Parts: sequence; structure tokens; C-alpha cells
Amino acid sequence: MSTPEQVLPGQMLTVDVDEVPPIELGPGVHVRALPGLPGIRTWVIDIAPGMEWPSPDVHETYGEVYFVVSGEVIEGDHIHGPGTYVAFGPETSHRPRTETGVRAFGFNYDVTA
Repeated sequence: MSTPEQVLPGQMLTVDVDEVPPIELGPGVHVRALPGLPGIRTWVIDIAPGMEWPSPDVHETYGEVYFVVSGEVIEGDHIHGPGTYVAFGPETSHRPRTETGVRAFGFNYDVTA
């Protein structure tokens, strides 16, 4: 996945998410990489109904967070609906799936605090 531009100091940037070309990570799994800040990858993920992330998503050193915008995402035995914020710390992994389809907005942190 290519790295989108970064938001520079003193700059405001607006993006229509649906105008960003999606990249297929696996069947029914599409990501749109968005401009972000240094050390933070920003994205929107769409997973079609009945689909699953292609392989376990491992966070060895840094974390990941996402906010469910629409639909539901299933993480293990937990179902997260619209308005849910989910955070994964370092040394975690997960493999999201959905029965309804889902759109989530998230960040991967590639820097330490």
C-alpha cells in the first residue's frame, strides 16, 4: 500500500474518503490510506458482509485503534457496532470479520510516546 501525503505544519487538508481509490487486501476487504501525521498511518477500512481480514493482524511494537462508523465488526467473541472505539496495544493481534459489513476509521501508531 502506498503512503499518502502527510499533513504539514500550518496546513489543513480535507479529503473525500470515498474519492480515495481503495486497495483490495483480500476478498471483500478494502483499505483507503488517508493523509496523516508523522508516525501515524490513517485509514478507512471497508469489509463486505460475511468476509474476514485475510490473515491475523499483528501489532508487535506499536498499537492500532479504530472507530466503527457503520455496520458491525466481530473481534473474537465481541461484536462492535457503530460508535464503538477499539484499541489494541503492542504485542496484540486480531483478525476482524463481519456478518453485516463494516466501515471503520483508524490509526496505526508507528512511534512511541
